[in-house]
Amino acid sequence: MAKSPSPIESFLAPLGKLALKHPEVEAEVIWANGPDWEPQQGTDALLEAEEIPFYAEGLLLEGFQMHYQILAETDAPKDPAHVRLFFWQTDPPALPSPEPELSLIASATWST
Repeated sequence: MAKSPSPIESFLAPLGKLALKHPEVEAEVIWANGPDWEPQQGTDALLEAEEIPFYAEGLLLEGFQMHYQILAETDAPKDPAHVRLFFWQTDPPALPSPEPELSLIASATWST
């Protein structure tokens, strides 16, 4: 009998499918910092497509909460161009809206 996916695996399934279908997509990691969002800096600031679900799963298992946005450029609204992963532990700041040149394809929130 096949193993049923865990709730976290089910939540992250769209990101895993995205990574398989669009291996060129990168994700930006953004952390809650008081009333603001702060993009992660350094060499690991952007995640490659195959890293996205694994990185997120590790943080969710550690108790972080998360919201993801899959974004496309308005001139190619069906082609994912970028992913944003927002992480927090307590009350998050308001989530930002995509820039005018980007459209939101999909989003979801994992909160405890």
